[in-house]
Amino acid sequence: MEERMIMEKIREHLYLSEDVDVSDAPRKVEKGRSFYEDFSLRGIRVNRVDPGFISCSFKVPLRLTDREGYLANGAIANLVDEVGGAVVYVEGLPMNVSVDMSIAFLSKAKLGEELEITSRVMGERGGYKGTIVVVRNKMTGEIIAEGRHSLFGRQPSKL
Repeated sequence: MEERMIMEKIREHLYLSEDVDVSDAPRKVEKGRSFYEDFSLRGIRVNRVDPGFISCSFKVPLRLTDREGYLANGAIANLVDEVGGAVVYVEGLPMNVSVDMSIAFLSKAKLGEELEITSRVMGERGGYKGTIVVVRNKMTGEIIAEGRHSLFGRQPSKL
């Protein structure tokens, strides 16, 4: 039951719906969400959540492509930031702050390709957490990017 609640909170954070919307038509941004979050995360789906692990899928939309029709590196960096932050999210505490991100861009993803994005917690020490995020082509298994993401945040009270 607790895992289901955690998955729902992650879905809320990533602004997920059951319908994958890759349309680039303008739309109203939900209250409490920023234009940036809506623009960059629209269409992402959470497939699985386990303690210290998240798996998502995402179809490359036109709005996030570069001039050559590939997923822009900035969009990849944002996915690493958001999914890497979601895996260490603790309900009731403020979101963690990104301290460092290192991304290896290994391949390209074309418009319309389905991606699998996985995030794992590598370790924790105090309020410092390290995650690894892998973005891969769902059909071919080819790794598009690998990101290491370090975050800092408050710890839950032991009282």
